[in-house]
Amino acid sequence: MELNLTANAPDADLIKDVSEATFMADVVEASQTVPVIVDFWAPWCGPCKTLGPQLEAAVTAAKGAVKMAKVNVDEAQAIAGQLQIQSIPTVYAFHKGQPIDGFQGALPESEVRAFVDRVIKAAGGEAPGDGLAEAVAAAEEMLTDGAAEDAAQTFAAILGEDPQHAGAYGGMVRAHIAMGALDQAEALLNGAPIEISKAPELEAAHAQLELARQAENAGPVAELTATVEAEPDNHQARFDLARALYAKGDAQGAVDHLLELFRRDREWNEGAAKTQLFTIFDALKPADPVVLNGRRKLSSMIFA
Repeated sequence: MELNLTANAPDADLIKDVSEATFMADVVEASQTVPVIVDFWAPWCGPCKTLGPQLEAAVTAAKGAVKMAKVNVDEAQAIAGQLQIQSIPTVYAFHKGQPIDGFQGALPESEVRAFVDRVIKAAGGEAPGDGLAEAVAAAEEMLTDGAAEDAAQTFAAILGEDPQHAGAYGGMVRAHIAMGALDQAEALLNGAPIEISKAPELEAAHAQLELARQAENAGPVAELTATVEAEPDNHQARFDLARALYAKGDAQGAVDHLLELFRRDREWNEGAAKTQLFTIFDALKPADPVVLNGRRKLSSMIFA
């Protein structure tokens, strides 16, 4: 499947090592046309060794919408002094010759990419994520409508443009879960790029996979319901019923029984009720009423 996600090819001088002698031309003057992100670093700075490559990857992915200048503060102390660089790594974004944004210290990969997107937008450009957002939304709609295979193809096309797109990667995993290809879904999660392996989208997909594995062994709802009604303190039966209800698509029912189990014995089976609740919360969208109400009720019980 082809997506209309073309962008300008990156310039040959997209990322430069900049000295005091070239700072004016490569940063101040260059930022008149394209925003320039300046990474102030030093060879002895540990966090710089992580942040620098993350910035370079995000700038490269922007395909010419932003440039990057790398300034070794040990060799450019005058510039560091003029810009009042107190610690490194420090990152400034320049546009029209002026600093427009910045941060100090290392950041997670997702926040670095968000910073680069923000700089591009502030300068009036189109961030790389913008062109993919519609495609991701379309794939998510396919998945909601039951067209899991079409969704998987679309997510794959998005990943062809941006292999580290956490939303598309998580969507690809969830599409395989929807198709019943749980082993493939697990292989995808295990092979996720390290930069996005802890992203919320992949954590959600991991939770969905865990619940899908449980669903394979879920018991009959009717029988479990009868057992729980007859034996309200049968914690294992209530726990199994919650898993079976979720497997049948009744997330609210599952959460209700897990909350009741937590109320009756929060320490049962090493806190299994709370652990299962968090797995369900992670699998659902954060703004889902089931999640919002469930978290509120759980918190009220924990801190009562």
